[in-house]
Amino acid sequence: MNTSSTSSKYKIVHLNDIEPVSCPCGSARRAFVDSDNQVASLHLVDIKKDAKTHYHKKLTEIYLVLEGEGHIELDGELHPVKPMSALLIKPGCRHRAIGDLKIVNVPVPTFDPDDEWFD
Repeated sequence: MNTSSTSSKYKIVHLNDIEPVSCPCGSARRAFVDSDNQVASLHLVDIKKDAKTHYHKKLTEIYLVLEGEGHIELDGELHPVKPMSALLIKPGCRHRAIGDLKIVNVPVPTFDPDDEWFD
């Protein structure tokens, strides 16, 4: 079975086939981060309990909690989350996840590792 497919009009990936990379929240499998795509990317993120507070100057992030229960800290305020909780995190909002969670993260525009900032 072909695990990915690409044409000039679409891309298909299987997130389980993407190697996870470390991120401030834990580990992420990042799809659609190619240089020819500047619209959005999609990340499957396993949150670890000691996620680091960070923010982005350009990115907006959309989180969808798939598994687990915990909290999202947004600008110092804790918000409880559970499966099917959805969040929109705008540029400049300091954020981190707390708890054992699995989320889908959609960065808009496409994720840029140079746009992760820590205080």
